Amino acid sequence: MSSPPAAAAPRWPLILLRISTATLALLSLLQVMLAGSFLNGTYESLKDHEGTAMTIGTVVVLQLAVAALVWRPGRGPLWPLWTTAVLAVAVVGQIAAGYGRAIGVHVTLGVLIVSGVLFGLVGAWRLPLPARAALPESGADGNGRLPRPGGPVEVSR
Repeated sequence: MSSPPAAAAPRWPLILLRISTATLALLSLLQVMLAGSFLNGTYESLKDHEGTAMTIGTVVVLQLAVAALVWRPGRGPLWPLWTTAVLAVAVVGQIAAGYGRAIGVHVTLGVLIVSGVLFGLVGAWRLPLPARAALPESGADGNGRLPRPGGPVEVSR
């Protein structure tokens, strides 16, 4: 006797991962721009740099939860979880280095964090989305589209 077919993996954890990695990439770009603005002499941008750092820390913690959902209920790979965990530790160290005014560590770690964020972004978008389950009772195909008018008609007897 064969076992029943496994249910399709849910798509939503991977979609959330894609959203969180894209958000982190945009925030990282903003953070680099704010740092450059500060170094150019616009000292008011330092406060925005600090606020963006806190937002990045929050998004990284949320992404850690999302990466856990990709792995377990989503039946996805484990790498998003451990890379996000490393990124979370790096962001905490980055914030501490910034407050401690350890500029050499802060700039170097910032470059590594942006590289890690981009690695996660590319990796999340390279993971294929699981196929949608077909809904036979609705007449829709697996992509949520209804049959084309004038197409073949099935007649039940």
